[in-house]
Amino acid sequence: MALYEHVILVRQDVTAQQVEAINEQYKGVIEANGGKVTKTEYWGVKTLAFRIKKNRKAHFTLLNVDAPHAAVAEVERLEAISEDVIRSLTIRVEALEEGPSAMLQKRDRDDDRGDRGPGGGRPGGGRFGGGGGGGSGRAPRPPRRDENDAEEESF
Repeated sequence: MALYEHVILVRQDVTAQQVEAINEQYKGVIEANGGKVTKTEYWGVKTLAFRIKKNRKAHFTLLNVDAPHAAVAEVERLEAISEDVIRSLTIRVEALEEGPSAMLQKRDRDDDRGDRGPGGGRPGGGRFGGGGGGGSGRAPRPPRRDENDAEEESF
């Protein structure tokens, strides 16, 4: 049997429980056609790079599948019929990954960054150096002149 990684994008307005039910439905179809799902990962709701069928966000799920092509083709056919599934991608791989996927590793890495405090841990503060140029490499601005000063100097 062939090995596949299958990613499913489900509409944002569907609940997480309904996404689980959809995943179980497709898992049952694969098992009924002689395959098995070795791993299921729910990646959560993510923002799409562009609108797909009028949706800006979607629930992402990864299925690692060990099944014949007929089982995967049947799942893809059912996904095309479903109104909840807005996009799917199936890739045939040589070997399935063990452990968490890159997306889950990224989420764990991002969670570790939460204790940086204001300014993101940068010496100058926030994105634009914040707070008087601490570490921005520039000299402070000269004080502003009032409108009265500007009128006296002009001839």
